[in-house]
Amino acid sequence: MARLGMPALLCTLAVLTAALLAAELKSKSCSEVQRLYVSKGFNKNDAPLHEIDGDHLKICPQGYTCCSQEMEEKYSLQSKDDFKSVVSEQCNHLQAVFASRYKKFDEFFKELLENAEKSLNDMFVKTYGRLYMQNSEVFKDLFVELKRYYVAGNVNLEEMLNEFWARLLERMFRLVNSQYHFTDDYLECVSKYTEELKPFGDVPRKLKLQVTRAFVAARTFAQGLAVARDIVSKVSVVNPTAQCTHALLKMIYCSHCQGLVTVKPCYNYCSNIMRGCLANQGDLDLEWNSFMDAMLMVAERLEGPFNIESVMDPIDVKISDAIMNMQENSVQVSQKVFQGCGPPKPLPAGRISRSISESAFSARFRPYHPEERPTTAAGTSLDRLVTDVKEKLKQAKKFWSSLPSNVCNDERMAAGNGNEDDCWNGKGKSRYLFAVTGNGLANQGSNPEVQVDTSKPDVLILRQVMALRVMTSKMKNAYNGNDVDFFDIGDETSGEGSGSGCEYQHCPSELGYNATDHAGKSAIDKADSAGSYAGPQSYLLAIFCILFLAVQREWR
Repeated sequence: MARLGMPALLCTLAVLTAALLAAELKSKSCSEVQRLYVSKGFNKNDAPLHEIDGDHLKICPQGYTCCSQEMEEKYSLQSKDDFKSVVSEQCNHLQAVFASRYKKFDEFFKELLENAEKSLNDMFVKTYGRLYMQNSEVFKDLFVELKRYYVAGNVNLEEMLNEFWARLLERMFRLVNSQYHFTDDYLECVSKYTEELKPFGDVPRKLKLQVTRAFVAARTFAQGLAVARDIVSKVSVVNPTAQCTHALLKMIYCSHCQGLVTVKPCYNYCSNIMRGCLANQGDLDLEWNSFMDAMLMVAERLEGPFNIESVMDPIDVKISDAIMNMQENSVQVSQKVFQGCGPPKPLPAGRISRSISESAFSARFRPYHPEERPTTAAGTSLDRLVTDVKEKLKQAKKFWSSLPSNVCNDERMAAGNGNEDDCWNGKGKSRYLFAVTGNGLANQGSNPEVQVDTSKPDVLILRQVMALRVMTSKMKNAYNGNDVDFFDIGDETSGEGSGSGCEYQHCPSELGYNATDHAGKSAIDKADSAGSYAGPQSYLLAIFCILFLAVQREWR
């Protein structure tokens, strides 16, 4: 019996060892989960080395798990940050495109005006000498008003140009009739004959039409680029709701709790979560696309009949032609003015001879040769700028409806679209069976992954939709050559300059938002389609009325 003791003992030890090994195998290692968790800067002590009971988990699947309660809480915050980062990256590129193109157009237009003024001043000094310098404020004031219109918009171009020609006629009339003394009242009478006598020929009429159309198109287009930039800036800042955050946690990190650290979320699973979390942004798409189309229409005008470069580049020649026309027809013009305003009082004999010698025109205007003309901003041309920006505008269409897919195309967020069986579906490594919901708030009632309150459209998004509608309307007016009233475009987003908007790094943040509680977002486009949103009609009507008044006051 004693001899049998040792084999029995060894047998018992073998059974116990096998049992312990089986238990160890059953409790899987969590070392890789712990390693990845620590790599994100979290406390190593939060992460167990082996699976534990998961009854404490609130969002991730329970059962045996590699996640402690602390890990789930920190993963929840991390998933929100990951989401915000990827969305921001998607939007930042588009924002940078509009910011850079606005800057180029703005620099080009401003330098074009500076060059046109310099060209006129240089050549008029050479041609007319002291006569021009004595009357140069008339021309300086013209460019001051043109710049003021481009920068601020609060100038009536037609009235301003009429005033310029009236003032020029007064000065010219005095010069060609230097033997007479004219009172201010008499000169005011002279200016009333500008339209009737057409002393400058057809130049004022043609130039007024060309300048008005070109400047309206240029300023409206530049402001459109700034508005697009600022809307992207606001809409790109997302702050997910609690329901969205839960879905993000489940999609991005709950697979880690099951030890599936290399398994990425299924593409369609990701798509449903993104469409739920970005529901309000999706509603921006319709108005955004209409705005892009209107911008493209104005861009075509800038390439053709409303090309501000072709208007401003030879403006010195056109004004000089008008002056020469007045000089050549001065006798007939003066006779008709004397008939209408009465005979003027002659100057004393000594002053007449001196006045005549001072007012003699010595030479016809000689324009720059092409090689003498200064180059515009960065040596570029309007045609090159427009060609470039048209391509960017086309690419920007459907950006908001494509945003969920673009986020899921990021390899950090989901598996490839063709990898449908070997991916995380929210519960395990298997095919995702639910259909993908549509874009926009109204379609999220059937979203299987994110609970979204479809009855409360986001006010900030609606505000951006209203802003897009205002600018689209102004673009269409500019396309038709109609002057655009910029008094009702507010300064919060457009700021100073030709629709410059706030500098995109410093745009003021906005208040919260529904399905992704924006911390400073913008956009909704299906707000205009009837029945897009459920909810009391009186509530929506009040919101739209308030927003309309706010946009009219603020968007300048």
